[in-house]
Amino acid sequence: MIQSGRPSPLGATADANGTNFALFSSVAERIELCLFDIHGKQTAIHLLPDCDDKVWHGYLPGIGAGQRYGFRVHGPYAPSEGLRCNPAKLLLDPYARALSGEFLWNDAVFDYDPNNSADGLRISTLDSAPYVPKGVVCADIPTAEPKHPPTSWSETIFYEANVRGYTMRHPALDDVDRGTFDGMRNSAVVDYIKALGISSVELLPVHAFIDEQHLTDKGLRNYWGYNSIAFFAPCPRYAKSDAIREFRDMVRAYHDAGIEIILDVVYNHTGEGDQRGPSITFRGLDNLAYYSTEPSAPGTYINDTGCGNTLNADSPQVRQLVLDSLRYWHTIIGVDGFRFDLAPVLGRHGHGFSPHHPLLKSIESDPSLGTAKLIAEPWDPGPGGYQLGSFSSRWAEWNDRYRDSVRGFWLGNAATGRDFVKRLHGSADVFAAADRVPQHSINMVSCHDGFTLADLVSYAHKHNEANGEDNRDGHDHNLSTNHGVEGDSDDPQVMEARRRHRLNLLATLLFSQGTPLILAGDEFGHSQKGNNNAYAQDNEIAWLDWQKLEDDPNFTADVRTLIRLRREQPLLRIEDHIHGRLDGDDATIEVCWLRPDGNEMGANDWHETATFSMVLTADYERARDAMVAILVNASSDACLFEIPERNGALHLAFSSSPGQTTANDMPIELPEMTLALLVTHPR
Repeated sequence: MIQSGRPSPLGATADANGTNFALFSSVAERIELCLFDIHGKQTAIHLLPDCDDKVWHGYLPGIGAGQRYGFRVHGPYAPSEGLRCNPAKLLLDPYARALSGEFLWNDAVFDYDPNNSADGLRISTLDSAPYVPKGVVCADIPTAEPKHPPTSWSETIFYEANVRGYTMRHPALDDVDRGTFDGMRNSAVVDYIKALGISSVELLPVHAFIDEQHLTDKGLRNYWGYNSIAFFAPCPRYAKSDAIREFRDMVRAYHDAGIEIILDVVYNHTGEGDQRGPSITFRGLDNLAYYSTEPSAPGTYINDTGCGNTLNADSPQVRQLVLDSLRYWHTIIGVDGFRFDLAPVLGRHGHGFSPHHPLLKSIESDPSLGTAKLIAEPWDPGPGGYQLGSFSSRWAEWNDRYRDSVRGFWLGNAATGRDFVKRLHGSADVFAAADRVPQHSINMVSCHDGFTLADLVSYAHKHNEANGEDNRDGHDHNLSTNHGVEGDSDDPQVMEARRRHRLNLLATLLFSQGTPLILAGDEFGHSQKGNNNAYAQDNEIAWLDWQKLEDDPNFTADVRTLIRLRREQPLLRIEDHIHGRLDGDDATIEVCWLRPDGNEMGANDWHETATFSMVLTADYERARDAMVAILVNASSDACLFEIPERNGALHLAFSSSPGQTTANDMPIELPEMTLALLVTHPR
């Protein structure tokens, strides 16, 4: 017999004698707790006996870890008023730590009758239980083991990867481990990432998510994972049996290797879609407490995300959900930080975005998250949704202006040189005014959304036909080129031009002030065959093609060199913006911009510039002096560069041009479309 329980904590909390269930709903009239066996058959129903401050709760003796469960909410059903209670729908606990069973598209998953709703959302009486996942009661999980010493921002290099896509074709994995957390922690995978020089693996969403109906109808699946339905549960499709244990084992393996795990989290919308979407969890529990709706039409969702719904950051219940989820993943599971998808949603009031929004301030100031890295994707499709540079100093931000400036410049557009220099310099024009530092800029030339690096230099146009949307989806403005041949080519000149272009982009990325992010697979030439929106391609279009690693192993070696040079040269990762001269505690650092003849750039030199050098010098009080020079020749002709020697002879540490030999004498000649790095042998 169910007993009076506790309203806190929310979710299912097991002890030695039973399990406490607690669930928020401000609109429910009564709530049924439904129990299921491992085959999905309902075995018992219990009415939650108590409600305190809108939290319904009950304690069920004899129920422990492994028990499957869900809820049915009795209450008002008035869709035009935003009230969507329907006890025929089994609802997932928002705090469920693990899920059992797959979500299946069926008429029963809708709280209305989709075949008889022309004049309104008439209530459906079909039982959804056979078609929705159930929560699983979990044993108490101890606090995560102590993490490896956190990596400073100046030493951070992000590596964006998809668990499934990274491991599905990896040659070292057995079939059973492909596409899983266990595959991701395989020693061959971890050792490769460590040898590359990566500090922090940023995983695309791993919260449990579902496939959109339009994808299922086309025989496709959601590959990226930006369609969450449970913010505490690892995605079951990435696990072999016990998703929590396997995920924690993966985190531990990376920590043992000195590598951080960062999660891409989607707290801006859920997989329930718009007002005609399925009723899986939040909609049926308390629609208006979780979702933003039109003030004059509460039955209609505000769609600031472009995904059908928007979580309501002004709702105390949403704020608690987000914070509880973040604390769980950081302190219990052990991840090291979070990248927030469409982050302006988290700071949006009814009247617009505010960096001082209570949800953002709570995340920033929560002591449990004090050591977590916080990264914002600072844009969304909503009003005033572009907020690059607007977040507080607790946040780093993805910098799309960096991406576009660097791509445009290496396309040969000399008119973008002045903007390119700002990105190389750490985007001070974006971040310095708010007393933020270069590391707040997450620099990238490619990411999951868009062309891979190999496709960026192989396709002038997107080729998204496999998505089934007649190539209408995805960005059209890619700042890409095919170097004369659209797609694959065996022409040696085309292949060499593409290779050099890729190295120029990656060298720029790793020699720029700021925090670099590399898309997994770019270091060996992974291609998606011109698809720049592979969100639905859970197949060989998007899965990393590890054979490319064998096709040109020297390219990967070059990327390792770039990463090593960044690590070895502190002047490539200075922790403050420099405008001429920076006086630090133990060194004076200077930056200057030189014409190829070695004289400083003047105001008129920046017009249509394609050739210049950025020279950084450091005079140390207690150590040997240092100098680095980044030489840029984005013209179509070779160019001689003169760099005044100051702290010892300069030598060539890197050049994107093949076969360029070490040269200690000035001037040094750079072939066309080449980037080089010179460093000193200090006295």
